Amino acid sequence: MLEQGTISIHTENIFPIIKKSLYSDHEIFLRELVSNAVDAIQKLKMVSRAGEYSDEIGEPEILIAIDKDKKTLSITDNGIGLTAEEVKKYINQVAFSSAEEFIQKYEGKSDQPIIGHFGLGFYSSFMVAQKVEIDTLSYKEGAQAVHWSCDGSPEFTLEESSRTTRGTTITLTLQEEEQEYLEAARIKQLIKTYCDFMPVPIKLDGEVLNKQRAVWRETPNSLSQEDYLEFYRYLYPFQEEPLLWVHLNTDYPFIINGILYFPKMRPDVDVTKGQIKLFCNQVFVSDHCEEIIPQFLLPMRGVIDSADIPLNVSRSALQTDRTVRKIGDYIAKKVGDRLKELYRDNREQYISTWKDLGTFVKFGVLNDEKFKKQVEDIIVFRSTYQPSSTQQSTPAPAVEVQSQEGDVWQDVSSANEEKDTPKLPYTTLKEYLERNKERHENRVFYATDEAAQAPYIELHKNQGLEVLFLDSFIDTHFINFLEREHQDVKFTRVDSDLDSTLLDQDKAGEIVDPKTNKTRTEVIKELFEKALNKPKLNIRTEALKADDPQGTPPAMVLLPEILRRLREMNALMQQQTAEFPEDHIFLVNTAHPLIQNLADLSQGSIIQGDVQSPTGQLVNLVCQHIYDLALMSQKGFDAEGMKSFVERSNEVLTKLTQEATK
Repeated sequence: MLEQGTISIHTENIFPIIKKSLYSDHEIFLRELVSNAVDAIQKLKMVSRAGEYSDEIGEPEILIAIDKDKKTLSITDNGIGLTAEEVKKYINQVAFSSAEEFIQKYEGKSDQPIIGHFGLGFYSSFMVAQKVEIDTLSYKEGAQAVHWSCDGSPEFTLEESSRTTRGTTITLTLQEEEQEYLEAARIKQLIKTYCDFMPVPIKLDGEVLNKQRAVWRETPNSLSQEDYLEFYRYLYPFQEEPLLWVHLNTDYPFIINGILYFPKMRPDVDVTKGQIKLFCNQVFVSDHCEEIIPQFLLPMRGVIDSADIPLNVSRSALQTDRTVRKIGDYIAKKVGDRLKELYRDNREQYISTWKDLGTFVKFGVLNDEKFKKQVEDIIVFRSTYQPSSTQQSTPAPAVEVQSQEGDVWQDVSSANEEKDTPKLPYTTLKEYLERNKERHENRVFYATDEAAQAPYIELHKNQGLEVLFLDSFIDTHFINFLEREHQDVKFTRVDSDLDSTLLDQDKAGEIVDPKTNKTRTEVIKELFEKALNKPKLNIRTEALKADDPQGTPPAMVLLPEILRRLREMNALMQQQTAEFPEDHIFLVNTAHPLIQNLADLSQGSIIQGDVQSPTGQLVNLVCQHIYDLALMSQKGFDAEGMKSFVERSNEVLTKLTQEATK
């Protein structure tokens, strides 16, 4: 026996705390021991390159062996090994990290990093083992193999060994309650989780368990598109293909490598939880990077690897500091650069992915001033713009349209010639304002629901007014942002009020009925006021401009912009659905044939005492039906309102069919 003694424990790293409380998950002992084995192999390469070892290194490998009868688990490497003095220095003196000392001596001699930093990883084995043994032979010429043993107390033994092969074997005799680590399936699962991308083959019963290739540490020029896609599929199986990716690779002012992917945004994605995997020198640390990644990028996926990210001693949690904030800023800038590059070089792909990318971009703009300045010029909006026939003699404004084949971009007019699959163009706000400054300077018409607001959108289109679509879930907040950024611009939703361009305001030709001394417009307004009997309802009668009045809606419900926003804000603050206000505007289109017919029909209705004639009853029902249809487009029905609508619809149809069968 070479020596028998007591382990030297530094007062700030008390052994029982290391053994029982330092690590939250027992399973990470395997990560730490395999990391040490990888370090031993990397160190051998470094001393060989330094000319201090001339023998063959051989093929590096880490072997894991299970002996269920002896209840032992062993990890063997063919790395640098330890002398007796090194065992006493690096094992017996807890928290004296050999990695730090080694890096200082051989700095610049290896292209692979040394994983260990704390000097405590070895002692994680005592969480699962009742006894730990080290059998090791140093690479140094004439070195004596040694065997170290400890049962978890401060007592140890160190003696000579008969080992003849360079390297180290760590053997754990497992505690009774930790027998799960004698199952091959459990070991395979842990290696895949924590050690999959370590650069050394890890074998169990002759089978290589780890992937080894960490593509994020390779240069972007050496990787193909399929390499990136294959890596994504490996990390996130059974998921849709990513939209695009960003390769992180810098060594100043901190070292960070990684690949971040933009996934397709599913409705069930929790945007508050990160899905990016955090590594430290190719060792998996955590599935959560919330402290590193800016909040608006949390839905991204992929890998971040950096030894400069400050982890606590067990690597289980981040220690937030200035470096973390700088790394977060760097990642946001790289994402912004990638989006600008895509916008510049491949707008077809940029536009085709905007539905998903736009959520990231807008959320980032709302929450990060630096990111906003990066991407504010590449925010695009779907638009109804179409060049009129009178504009064809002059060059059409530059509006970008996604095409299916051929040229990446094509003129709007040619895009709209694709009758089978019409495409709406995308435009920036700056282009929109420039294009429309002659018709409505510093005013933006927008829609938030293409289906529900279709009549309003069509009305604007028919009069040559361009409408932008702000219809993603984040746009409610984004509109407020746009107004703050462009305080001289007025944003008007298409159903909040009607621009004078849309109205035929020439009422001078209206004939006054000598019997009632009222114009036809006044008669129509009174007709609806009586039929609806809603004192808070603001009924307006206007003639909508149209070449074909039948193609316009007979009536529309309008919600003034300020009133609607206050209603939505109050509902949001009270965390409830916004109720439809009683005091809204009901605009009756006096130019529509249905309204004209209704006015004529009302002239023939006869009131006998307090009882209306059948014609008068039908007029009232049709007035209510027209109002219901207008209200429906604003989703203004509650359950009782929908029930009443269906009942009135059936009654109207019944009366009409009765008239037809007379």
